[in-house]
Amino acid sequence: MSFLGNLLWLVTGGIIVSLAYALVGLCLCITIIGIPLGLQSFKLAALSFAPFGRTLEPFERSLGPFTIVINAIWLVCVGIEIACTHLVFALLCAITIIGIPFAVQHVKLASLALWPFGRAFRDS
Repeated sequence: MSFLGNLLWLVTGGIIVSLAYALVGLCLCITIIGIPLGLQSFKLAALSFAPFGRTLEPFERSLGPFTIVINAIWLVCVGIEIACTHLVFALLCAITIIGIPFAVQHVKLASLALWPFGRAFRDS
């Protein structure tokens, strides 16, 4: 079931969002300071390419104040724009009854796009 969901996900905006994450990751990796943000963006690109069958979990251990600082930098640099993209696709998907599960996935990814560090995704 998750294969079919992931296949339909690509059509309902998943490929566009995944490519946006990859492009942001490439732009961030140009600078040495942006490499941690770029690597996180590549992880989010992989997740947004096939989100069905995966769950989000907080890390077992906290990374301390570094997590808050890096999340704040992420939020200002790229988080708000990508989260807005997810919300636009969520609204478009929620128009039909069939698109509601995809809208829910977009909303989950929008929350992850705002504050990605300190959370991980696992295959269910």
